[in-house]
Amino acid sequence: MAEEKAKAVNGPGRGARRGMPRPKIKNPGRLLRRTLGYVFRYYPVYMIVVAVCIVVSVLANVQGTMFTRTLIDSYITPLREAAEAGRAVNYSPLLHAMARVAVFYLIGIGAALTQSVVMTYVNQGTLNRLRNELFEHMESLPIRYFDTHAHGDIMSIYTNDIDTLRQMISQSLPQLLNSGITIVSIVSMMLVLSIPLTVLSIVMVALMLAASMSATKISGRNFVEQQKSLGSLNGFIEETMTGQKIVKVFNHEEESIREFDRRNEELYRSSYQANAYSNILGPINTQLGNTSYVLCALVGGMLALNRYAGFTVGALASFLTFNKSFSMPINQVSMQINSIFMALAGAERVFRLLDETPETDDGYVTLVNVRGAGNTEETNEHTGFWSWKHYHKATDTTSYVPLAGDVTFNDVDFGYTDGEPVLHDIQLHAEPGQKIALVGSTGAGKTTITNLINRFYDIQDGKIRYDNININKISKKDLRRSLGMVLQDTHLFTGTVADNIRYGKLDATDEEVVAAAKLANADSFIRRLPQGYETELHGDGSNLSQGQRQLLAIARAAIADPPVLILDEATSSIDTRTEKIVQNGMDRLMHGRTSFVIAHRLSTIRNSDVIVVLENGRIVEKGSHDELMEKKGRYYQLYTGKRPELAG
Repeated sequence: MAEEKAKAVNGPGRGARRGMPRPKIKNPGRLLRRTLGYVFRYYPVYMIVVAVCIVVSVLANVQGTMFTRTLIDSYITPLREAAEAGRAVNYSPLLHAMARVAVFYLIGIGAALTQSVVMTYVNQGTLNRLRNELFEHMESLPIRYFDTHAHGDIMSIYTNDIDTLRQMISQSLPQLLNSGITIVSIVSMMLVLSIPLTVLSIVMVALMLAASMSATKISGRNFVEQQKSLGSLNGFIEETMTGQKIVKVFNHEEESIREFDRRNEELYRSSYQANAYSNILGPINTQLGNTSYVLCALVGGMLALNRYAGFTVGALASFLTFNKSFSMPINQVSMQINSIFMALAGAERVFRLLDETPETDDGYVTLVNVRGAGNTEETNEHTGFWSWKHYHKATDTTSYVPLAGDVTFNDVDFGYTDGEPVLHDIQLHAEPGQKIALVGSTGAGKTTITNLINRFYDIQDGKIRYDNININKISKKDLRRSLGMVLQDTHLFTGTVADNIRYGKLDATDEEVVAAAKLANADSFIRRLPQGYETELHGDGSNLSQGQRQLLAIARAAIADPPVLILDEATSSIDTRTEKIVQNGMDRLMHGRTSFVIAHRLSTIRNSDVIVVLENGRIVEKGSHDELMEKKGRYYQLYTGKRPELAG
């Protein structure tokens, strides 16, 4: 199963990838509409302002170019003729005309500035909403998703893929709109000036579009591969940074470098191919644009010299400027299309995460505070007394079951994947306050049992009852609130020591934080820290020892005051002396609570009420330490390291 999980996380190997066709963007139109939906849904007025500003800016530039014809034909030529004839030259009309044009240009500059400022607000606001939605949805996903996806690859969605959307929203979309309006405006003005030259210009533009479409089709596929390779590389970097000690202990630096080089080479290859086709468009379109300019200058010169259809030198000057301007937006469109393809490749990964099925919770039994033990009067105050509020639809009645911590497994079967069961026919009963130890070889199913109690995964067959209530009927949020967990791999968040303990109960007072630390045997070492409970922790508590981190994890569970505890090999990675301190903290925490303990060192669970021995997903033995030692079965073998038949 580990191999299948690895394949699910890392994807096929290098050899498999070589024979695979390059991925394509699925439904690019739908992706684009969905992306634009975030923009127009929340910022429709702002987008109207942007569109108006673009139109004003384009028209200001167009009228300036059209003024060239007027400048030459109506002002410069008459002034030159007047000067040659010896008549008085009056520059006032020319100066007034130029002043009017300057005003139009100033309006265009103001519109462009307004567009830029508004678009920046829209862009950052859209990405802010999208990131919030991503994170909110990610928090609703089941544990299975995080078990089958590399964390670095998920991080790449928040960084690289979101960044491609930033470029598309802030640059590509406004530029496309600007280019579209510019093209329509320029073509209209060109038709006014000269139909033959307009036809010639359109023919050259058609050649540009043909070249752009060919290159874009190829580069689009490579942009998808680029984003995928980037996520894979980021995932590897994240894993290597997290496991740097393991890398050095086993002298795998060279192997890590080789693996990084391989993944980096894949990113280089896909990025090179994507950008090579993308970047070649610029030079091709530029040269086609220059060719169009030269041809129009030659043909237009002949038309102007012969005064064909009233075509003048001023009209030729304006037309050539329009011709140059006509090629520019076409070139910009081709370049922005490639940026959009890259953004859509990122959007596909973003929306794939957003479309992941969230964890379902159809539980209706909730956990409520009551006034006292056995009381059915609900209260919003934290009384320390809890009951399950169970509504019975058939009788339209509500019952209150005291939270005791009674857990029962009845004929439970489970497998992470269909057809590959991990647990078989599990029969287990933990009475309130009992300490249940789960032992067995690696892969026997110990951690899986605790995952089922939390409903991180749902069983295929059988029933799990909590205080005689089917856990499928209990709201997952309330179920998990009643459970405390201390894992082998502790995780501390950036913040103070007090904040990390308070994570188990966010509204806990300072006094409750200290009380939980004392219960966990952590108060003494915390007070020796530089700022005591206000000491800042960074890097997953890297400035603390493993034992100190475990004590904080125990305190975090203690402050939640759960009736059921799950301790998954919480002392396996610390030394014997520290283990005694941590074990004392755990013993205090477990007192009076139903506890499921997975222990690497069997000596730590000798005092358990029931020891459950698992092998290949089945319970093979069950009983107290003395009972199991007397049987001289599998537990005896695990505890002594001797084969039963050789004992005595």
